[in-house]
Amino acid sequence: MEEQDKNAWKTILAASQKTGINISDGSIRRTSSRFCLGVEHGDYNGTELFGVSTDRFIWMAYKPTASKRVRLFSANYPEEGIVEFNLGKVPPPKSKEIAGSWARFPFGVDYILRREGFRLENGIDAIIYGNIPGGGMSRSASLTLNLILSFLASNNVEIKDKFKIVDMAQAVENDYIGSPCGQLDQIMILFGKNGLGTHFDPRDRSIRYLPLGAGADFCLVSLDTGTDRPGLEKSTYKIRRTECEEFVSLLKSEYNLSSLGDVKDEGTFRRIESEYKEPYPDLFSRLHYIYFAQKRFYQMLEAWKRGDIPVVGKIFREDGWGLRDDYKISGPELETMCAIARTVPGVYGERMLGGGDKGAAGALVDAESTEALRRTVDLAFPRSYPGLKDKYAVHVCRTVDGVRLISPGS
Repeated sequence: MEEQDKNAWKTILAASQKTGINISDGSIRRTSSRFCLGVEHGDYNGTELFGVSTDRFIWMAYKPTASKRVRLFSANYPEEGIVEFNLGKVPPPKSKEIAGSWARFPFGVDYILRREGFRLENGIDAIIYGNIPGGGMSRSASLTLNLILSFLASNNVEIKDKFKIVDMAQAVENDYIGSPCGQLDQIMILFGKNGLGTHFDPRDRSIRYLPLGAGADFCLVSLDTGTDRPGLEKSTYKIRRTECEEFVSLLKSEYNLSSLGDVKDEGTFRRIESEYKEPYPDLFSRLHYIYFAQKRFYQMLEAWKRGDIPVVGKIFREDGWGLRDDYKISGPELETMCAIARTVPGVYGERMLGGGDKGAAGALVDAESTEALRRTVDLAFPRSYPGLKDKYAVHVCRTVDGVRLISPGS
C-alpha cells in the first residue's frame, strides 16, 4: 500500500472499531480527485475536455450484507453518525431535511440506480474517508462514483458501458441533489490513467489518452484557499450555466446551435458579436470565453505532445484570465492565490479550478520550484486572509488511475 492508503486504512479501522461497522474481509475502493486542464466549464457548453486524475482520494471500505440494510459512516463527518436506511427507502429528491448532509449522496445513488432499473437486493456496511480538498478537485464526483461502483459490485452487477456510469453519477447530483454539474469531473476520474491525460470528445463520446509532457519534469499543484464552498446549486456556477443556456436559446433558431461550443469559426463568432454584444453584453462575454478557450485547447494539446510545458502553462494562465474577466466565475481568494503563484519563478501558469467562487486554484510548476511556491504561499496568503491561515493548503499532485481496488495487505 502507498503511504496515503496506509493512513486512510488506519483511519477506517479506527472508525470501524468506534462504530461497530464491520468491514473486515470486505473490499476497499479508491477513487481519485481530478485536475482539469481544459476546457474549464466546457462540459455543459459542449466542448472537448482534457484533464487528469490526481492523488487526493475517497476511500470506501465496504462489505455486502444479506439484507437490504445500508449502514455508512463518514470519518470526515463523524458528527453525523451512522447513515442507515433500507434500499429503496430514501427521502425524495431535493429534500430539505438532507440538503446539508453528506447522506444525500448515498440516498441519491440508491434513488438513481432504482430509477434506471437496477433492483438492488444486497445492502452494504461501509466506512468512508477522503482527503480531497473541499473545492476545485471534484470531491462530490469522486464520492458519487465510488458509491455507485460499490453498490453495483455488492450486487454483482457489471456495467460495461462506462458512460452509463457517468450519466448516472451526473444524475445523482442533477436530479436528486439539485446540483447542476456537468460530466467533466466524472469522466476525468472514471477514465483516468496513471501518467496520461484524458481527452474527451463529446461529438462521439470518445476517450483518447495522451502522454503528458514527453518526459518534461513538471508538477501539477493544487492551491486550496481553505474557503468553504457551497454546493454548485448555491453558487455562481448555476448562474453561469443558466446564462449559457439562455444565450443558446437566443441563438438557436438563427445559428442552429445546441451549445455555445458549437461556435467554432470566426465568421459565425464575429456575426454574433455584431448582433448580440451590445444588447446582451454579459451573455456574449460567456461565449467570448468559450470560443477562445476552444482555440487555445488545440494549441494546448499540441504543446503537451511535444513536451512544451511553458506553452501549456501560458495557455493555462490565459484560460484563468478568461474565467476571471469573461466568465466571471472566479473569486477574490482564488485570484489572490493565483497572483501569489505568478510571482514565483518556475510557475508556468495558474488559474482557478472547478466550480468557481471559492475552493482551490491550480498551477503548472517546474518540479524544482514546488518548494519555492509553497514557501511563498505560506508567507503571503495568510497576510491577505488571516482568517484562513490554518485552513489553506498546497498540494503537489501526481497523476494516478482514477479508480482502483486496493488491499490492506498490499
